[in-house]
Amino acid sequence: MVVALIGESCTGKTTIAEELKGRTEAEIFAGKDYLRMGKSPSAAEKSFKEYLEQNQGQEKMIVYLISEIDELKFLPSHAVKIRCQAPLEIIKERFAERMRGNLPPQVADMLERKYGMFQETVVDLSYDTTQRDVGQICEKILKYCHR
Repeated sequence: MVVALIGESCTGKTTIAEELKGRTEAEIFAGKDYLRMGKSPSAAEKSFKEYLEQNQGQEKMIVYLISEIDELKFLPSHAVKIRCQAPLEIIKERFAERMRGNLPPQVADMLERKYGMFQETVVDLSYDTTQRDVGQICEKILKYCHR
């Protein structure tokens, strides 16, 4: 089964993916991790898309963390799509923590430009990761996947 965690940077995708991995031994791909699957970017993209298609109906869980619109193209038609979101100020705080407390203005501007870019994306589930515990979110995801 393919589960896509979709959202801007610092919306909790990695935290949720790690929790799912701990519960299910899921395989995790983030962003352009797929490039290791081929000798060229186009070969890697093709291999990754085929890999996801082949595992779409399987019991094994593959979690793909998507933070760019163009990464949506890899998803098989029946992938479970989950939007992870958080208020912009929380995203900025989380990003600043990653950067040892300093959020440069150009990074803040980038976060502001990208904020909400997945709002129109059709998803199966959507979570504000500031409103729920990661364990609760994962329980709901697993319940949805095994319905």
